[in-house]
Amino acid sequence: MRNTAKITTAVLAAGALTFGLTACGSDQDAASDGSGPLIVAASPVPHAEILTFVKDNLAEKAGLDLEVKEFTDYVTPNTATEDGSVGANFFQTQPYLDDFNKKNGTHIVSVVDVHLEPLGLYSHKVKKADELKSGATIALPNDTVNEGRALQLLAANGLLTLKDGVGTAATPADITENPKKLKFKELEAAQTPRSLDDVDAAVVNGNYAIEADLKPAEDALVLESAEGNPNVNLLAVKEGQEDDPRVKKLADLLTSPEVKKFIEDKYAGSVIASF
Repeated sequence: MRNTAKITTAVLAAGALTFGLTACGSDQDAASDGSGPLIVAASPVPHAEILTFVKDNLAEKAGLDLEVKEFTDYVTPNTATEDGSVGANFFQTQPYLDDFNKKNGTHIVSVVDVHLEPLGLYSHKVKKADELKSGATIALPNDTVNEGRALQLLAANGLLTLKDGVGTAATPADITENPKKLKFKELEAAQTPRSLDDVDAAVVNGNYAIEADLKPAEDALVLESAEGNPNVNLLAVKEGQEDDPRVKKLADLLTSPEVKKFIEDKYAGSVIASF
């Protein structure tokens, strides 16, 4: 990826350990230094790709100095935003953000909705979901919200039944009917596409599917519906930074006609603009 710094999950433990000590930040950090570049933490695909398009084609004209940092996990971008290592992040949905703030005592808030990445069920062993055999093993993302989304996807397509009202807090313990006696392997979201040779099927987040050269619109056995879907990916900042002029400029650019066309042309329905 051009002009990006790649940060792997190897830093996750260190980030978690230092989070409590650095949460207050400093006057010189990336979040509060309005005179410097806006540093944005992002998942590589499609988030960093979209930001790189903005950086290369729109930012200079808008007077925005934009720097993109890639992260490959779903935790460090929020802890880095909270401690001021970055000024914003672009990788998550509102339900995930709400759950993260509640569990970690962070103060991250949404600025603007940008796009939807439909969650999908994929397999290297069957062509249709109803071809899954009794006792088949399905890999699920193991974070609270995405596991709940995955189970809701399976329920919506008749593979199982969940307790009423459980929503995205669902876990396998909330399954009330499992006619195929499906088994579940809970993995970090980034690992689910890599598990496809070892399990019968896997529910994969849209960004990780694209990164693994899967085409959600074509390859998914079943795919989340975009209509009424609350799981839109958003630009987020630490509370109090919403009015940073750099953040406002980026929010405008991320919801511009140019970005919408870029998303439509590049991702062909695998990523859907929400504006």
